[in-house]
Amino acid sequence: MSVPSTLAAELQAKIDNKTKPLGALGQLEALALQLGLIQQTLRPQLKNPRILVCAGDHGAAKAGLSAYPQDVTWQMVQNFLAGGAAINVLARQAGMQLVVADAGVNHDFDVCNGLLDAKVAYGTASYLDGAAMTTEQRDAAMRHGANAIEAAHANGCNVIGFGEMGIGNTSSASLITHCLTGAPLAQCVGRGTGLDDAGVARKLALLEQALTAWTKRSDDALDVLARFGGFEIAMLAGAMIAAAERRMVLLIDGFIVTAALLVAVRINPAVRECCVFAHCSDEAGHALQLRHLEAQPLLQLGLRLGEGTGAALAYPLLKAACAFLDEMASFDAAGVSQKG
Repeated sequence: MSVPSTLAAELQAKIDNKTKPLGALGQLEALALQLGLIQQTLRPQLKNPRILVCAGDHGAAKAGLSAYPQDVTWQMVQNFLAGGAAINVLARQAGMQLVVADAGVNHDFDVCNGLLDAKVAYGTASYLDGAAMTTEQRDAAMRHGANAIEAAHANGCNVIGFGEMGIGNTSSASLITHCLTGAPLAQCVGRGTGLDDAGVARKLALLEQALTAWTKRSDDALDVLARFGGFEIAMLAGAMIAAAERRMVLLIDGFIVTAALLVAVRINPAVRECCVFAHCSDEAGHALQLRHLEAQPLLQLGLRLGEGTGAALAYPLLKAACAFLDEMASFDAAGVSQKG
């Protein structure tokens, strides 16, 4: 990302000259600086904020990778559309528009306000047997993500949070994280929707089996995505790349969304500069992802729900960063003496 060489210094001076001790607003100051650099202005503004929740089913989930049946994916999408899920409540509270995308759910939905039809297929194939998706399917899902961003941007949106829904998608995220960070698979595998110890052990064994079956293994992000990803993860990756190209602020949620980001950053490293990391999830592997990306999350609330809930909870902090940068008096304007 091209940033004027003086802008960072000008932003930092503006932050330091507010009526407070240096650094007294802590991480909020770093956030204000980042928002100004993303938007390339001394007065960053957040407009028409949205959360894009992408949903998809996973063929491998039928092997018992989750504590919940696969039907929960489409049932939760219906819950989103009815306004009854956690993300609906938190997005409303934050003043963010919610867009739900069917990237590949194993269900036919009625045409509905708020539902974006981006279905590639009725769920992926099982990566226990081969590739989860063809290259054509992967690319189609990524295009759908880019198209969703184009529509949001055309509507004046310059900040977007990402969420997901898909029974079995923590397993896909674990495999993607292992392949793209090099971390041991066991450190990337967690309880997901609430597996007990025996369930986690079974999940790990199945994922090790999936890795062993990939005889022509690659660390290319697109290859990894096609082999182990979900349509919702591919759609998110495509959306992230397109959003960064438009200098939008990307508000990154939890483990699955960050797995999609690992793919996006490997394809286009400049995406990382536009990312604000909402929180650190309790799902095993998310802290590892954040360390790999050298990311400092805004919140740590013990969340492990997904849906973009962490992004919605963190959004008011972005508003606060913009507000103090724009509205807080400087020492000179307020007639306040500076230190020393």
